[in-house]
Amino acid sequence: MDEHGITTVTLNRASKRNALNAETIEELIDVFSSLPRMGARAVVLRAEGTHFCAGLDLVEHHQEDRRPEDFMHVCLRWHEAFNKMEYGGVPIIAALKGAVVGGGLELASAAHIRVADQSTYFALPEGQRGLFTGGGATIRVADLVGKARMIDMMLTGRVYKQDEAIQVGLAQYLVEDSEATAFELARAAAENPPLSNFAICSAISHMQNMSALDAAYAESVVAGIVNTQPASRGRLEAFGNKTAARVRPE
Repeated sequence: MDEHGITTVTLNRASKRNALNAETIEELIDVFSSLPRMGARAVVLRAEGTHFCAGLDLVEHHQEDRRPEDFMHVCLRWHEAFNKMEYGGVPIIAALKGAVVGGGLELASAAHIRVADQSTYFALPEGQRGLFTGGGATIRVADLVGKARMIDMMLTGRVYKQDEAIQVGLAQYLVEDSEATAFELARAAAENPPLSNFAICSAISHMQNMSALDAAYAESVVAGIVNTQPASRGRLEAFGNKTAARVRPE
């Protein structure tokens, strides 16, 4: 963790295009379970090599020759890892490059902000592999791009990249250096009060799972707690006396 409270998490299987094997998933669970307790204020998720993540380690999957119930439990561990990310309350900014494919897209979609570079491409080739998504794509990727686009990606192998990927919602930023921008965004997020970030990075996802009536009630409760926190008092005072930074378009 650096002086800004930013922690860097690195995928380090470059020779496998950072494909996710069972060991890596367990490491992700351990890391993202511990970060909130460590006091991390933001996370940059990056990768070694030229690709972010090519998804499920298909070589391991083929060699294991798992039974249906065995692979079901593998999928549940993927969900555990990605839920720790989405609901953990610490902002996660993913620095994307190269392949963000299959399970790699499921991993990226569990981050709160996705920053792509010019080399980044997104795909869900499960149909061509005789597979089906098992790490939350039906939840998170469908939420990003819509059901119809996700089905198209899986059936036809459609690849999204650059401006088109941004337009459909697969990433929020398209830049020359995704890692540098990810750290810049992490530093900005880390300046917010931790309680505000916790609410933004957990409560919104929870509320999306509720009925509109329940979500409105939960939002009111969270706002009551967050909007009266001691850390906000000085910021509100600065706004009132016109010393705070103003919101203006660049």
